[in-house]
Amino acid sequence: MMNFDGFQKALAEFQGRCSTLLGSLTRLQPNRARPPWARIAQPWGGRPMAMTVEAIEERLEGIPVYALSNASEEFLLVSGSSSGKNLGLFCFNKDDAEALLNQVTLIDPHARQGSKVVPVALNKVFQLKVNGVAFRLIPEFSQVKNALQEREKSGFASSGFSGVPVFQSRSLILKSQNKRFRPLFFRKEDLENTLKSAAREQNKLNPTMRKGDIQVATLEDVIKEMKENSTSNWDDVIFIPPGFDVSDDSNEQ
Repeated sequence: MMNFDGFQKALAEFQGRCSTLLGSLTRLQPNRARPPWARIAQPWGGRPMAMTVEAIEERLEGIPVYALSNASEEFLLVSGSSSGKNLGLFCFNKDDAEALLNQVTLIDPHARQGSKVVPVALNKVFQLKVNGVAFRLIPEFSQVKNALQEREKSGFASSGFSGVPVFQSRSLILKSQNKRFRPLFFRKEDLENTLKSAAREQNKLNPTMRKGDIQVATLEDVIKEMKENSTSNWDDVIFIPPGFDVSDDSNEQ
């Protein structure tokens, strides 16, 4: 069992940290042909190095996930019958975590006393390793459905999706001071709302109407690429917390 005292401290600063980072101008870029997950060219010198774990944690800071807690304020683990390991589950949707807790307490009524759903910071748990425990991220079902639909639009039809989907638009970057960032969204609707707001402000055609403008990847693959490839490939990426309206914090420069 793992005690998660202190995880809420990082989450408590969520609003302030995101407001500072996202206090930038949302811009639409010309729809030039680019490969999926096209990156923004940044000046780079010296020998390429992969991103450190600390740098990845900083990018994930402020992203909430929801875990099950027992009366002792430890993670409530679920028995994994097929793997033989106990499972520690982190849901991106609070309602999913509540439903999971209800199922767990129905199976084991003794677990009901003092059990609850608690928010934890993704940057503190994405690399958790405990002997005999397998930690899993549980995506929102609606976003898995959105991811499959977007892949089908791009000609990559599939009946399944493995991982936590993240969404990006080739038309959207964020500017802060002299830097440019490409935002990755955990909810397609948040990306679409940001695109609509930016298009409305600049009197341009809504990019969501263009085929192939939205690309989909998995959070797990993005983190793997961050660990294995040079920092210059990924130092322009920021993750947008679910439900966060970027346009609310945009200010014209």
